[in-house]
Amino acid sequence: MTFNLKSPAFADGKTIPQKYTADGENLSPPLEWSDPPAGTRSFVLIVEDPDAPSGTFRHWGLYNIMGERTLLPEGVGRGPKTERLGKGVNDFGEQRYGGPAPPKGHGTHHYHFKLAALDVEELSRAPNMPVADIWSAAEKHMLGQAELIGTYSR
Repeated sequence: MTFNLKSPAFADGKTIPQKYTADGENLSPPLEWSDPPAGTRSFVLIVEDPDAPSGTFRHWGLYNIMGERTLLPEGVGRGPKTERLGKGVNDFGEQRYGGPAPPKGHGTHHYHFKLAALDVEELSRAPNMPVADIWSAAEKHMLGQAELIGTYSR
């Protein structure tokens, strides 16, 4: 078995439903994973758009996701904080999910949902880590990585 990330909302390589974009409700999609590497103690999740005109644009980052979790529900992180989940600062300057919002007429963009399995229980306690810094910090503790790619265009 291999470490796997999927969503009941869209298949790998397929279009992200409008509900999960800036043109819809801007909710984070539900995500599920299976078969993390042995020794996994926590997870990190980021969402990047490498097709952005100015270079890779980071839409979302979560860290300190408990190691026993196997899913994130739709709209996670929008309500009051109920767990130790860390929220990164995305390239919109916000500590929340910022759905796909490619420039009109710029073609299809590919949104990479990247989940890292880590050998530490807590990546950081920093409350305002930029998403790029989250991934850099995670790389030092990474046991494995799973990826799901969704597309969107306007």
